[in-house]
Amino acid sequence: MLIKVGTFNLNNLFSRFNFTAQAGDEVELEATTTFSFTDPQQFKLRTYRGRLIKGKPKASREKIAARIAAMDLDVIAVQEVEDVDTLNQFAREDLAGAGYHHIVLVEGNDPRLIDVGLLSRLPIGAVTSWRHAVAPDSPAEPVFSRDLLEVEILNSGRTKRLLTLYNNHLKSHFVPFGEDPLAGATAANQRRRQQAEGIARIVSARMRPNSSFVVTGDLNDPPGSEFLAPMLDKLTLVNGLIDAVEDRSAPADDPPAPKAPWTYRFKKSGEPAHYQLFDHVWLSASAAARQVGAGINRRTLLGGNGSDHDPAWVELNV
Repeated sequence: MLIKVGTFNLNNLFSRFNFTAQAGDEVELEATTTFSFTDPQQFKLRTYRGRLIKGKPKASREKIAARIAAMDLDVIAVQEVEDVDTLNQFAREDLAGAGYHHIVLVEGNDPRLIDVGLLSRLPIGAVTSWRHAVAPDSPAEPVFSRDLLEVEILNSGRTKRLLTLYNNHLKSHFVPFGEDPLAGATAANQRRRQQAEGIARIVSARMRPNSSFVVTGDLNDPPGSEFLAPMLDKLTLVNGLIDAVEDRSAPADDPPAPKAPWTYRFKKSGEPAHYQLFDHVWLSASAAARQVGAGINRRTLLGGNGSDHDPAWVELNV
């Protein structure tokens, strides 16, 4: 049985009220309404760093949905989703007919309201959230910025566990305006190292040496990063994307050199673009022995099509 397992950062898949009403088949009415509440806390607009959180525009949702349809994956680990209702709505409306009937998302730790989740055509077994896990040297706060989401993927008859998937979204490189850039970058790198160590501790305790599992997600660092090394060294994982094939050529104004798998492009004004493999699919030895392919759904626009990340996947004979 061949299955395709991938990862996609959906880039702020939020669902916010816009108070737009539709009348009939062709007439769309938009009204401004004043609400009055006895308790002011009854209804609150959600903001982050003083900015209103808005829903992902329909055109952008359609773009990421089209990319998911093009990949035709059986299991997709997703990042940057507001909540499980938003993910359910996305699967129901934007991915209608795609068969993603099994959906997982557990609220995580991020103050920006972005969580990790999973869309699957295959049945799901046990689900474990590690959002409350801590690092030994920092027991006062959760180690994961979002969550480490552990999900069992079953065969269609629910008689066999095909693999266990660990979905991640590690600490980004972002340093808020006003903070010392060097100190902020150092702290972010250290946090990412702690998270890699946390993944290694948890996965090694949960999985046997011959277990079939996948560690995937937006790790916010390339495979050779020293800050991911604690995870890779302890778990002896195999990079499932090392020979990934692009499904189309990348935009060609400044193509990466030397050519290597990448999923994220970052460019400062007036400087060359940087291309990195931030979205990873790492395989246990057992899963790697069953790999038959890998791919990357390449953007057509430099800034991305609905997301600033390109999704990637592996194909396994399970």
